[in-house]
Amino acid sequence: MADEEEDAQFEEDAEEAGGGLDGGQGKRKRLFSKECESSPARKPSAALTVRCMMYGFGDDQNPYTESVDILEDLVIEFITEMTHKAMSIGRQGRVQVEDIVFLIRKDPRKFARVKDLLTMNEELKRARKAFDEANYGS
Repeated sequence: MADEEEDAQFEEDAEEAGGGLDGGQGKRKRLFSKECESSPARKPSAALTVRCMMYGFGDDQNPYTESVDILEDLVIEFITEMTHKAMSIGRQGRVQVEDIVFLIRKDPRKFARVKDLLTMNEELKRARKAFDEANYGS
């Protein structure tokens, strides 16, 4: 029942967001919202993810749509800028992990978080490999 209420709330928010580029209201089309998806297998939208993260960090369970939109725009802008910068350094036209690490090296919080995530990723890879070898190996 709670899932139905959340879906209904999201659909209302999507309707409030309005039309796309040619809607005439000056609003741009949301990049990752449910209204833009055409595939039958639904992927989580950035707006829904931002909404859940806001709740997890102490905001209301149903934050204002404007707040979600602003945060979504900031996240997309940050990712776009970082990707463009990463593509311009290192191997041209390719984004590699080392390029991202290089870009954030002067921000201690981000650098520490990336190091933690990369370490955790390596540990998970080793654990999966050991698990697969135990189940399917000799």
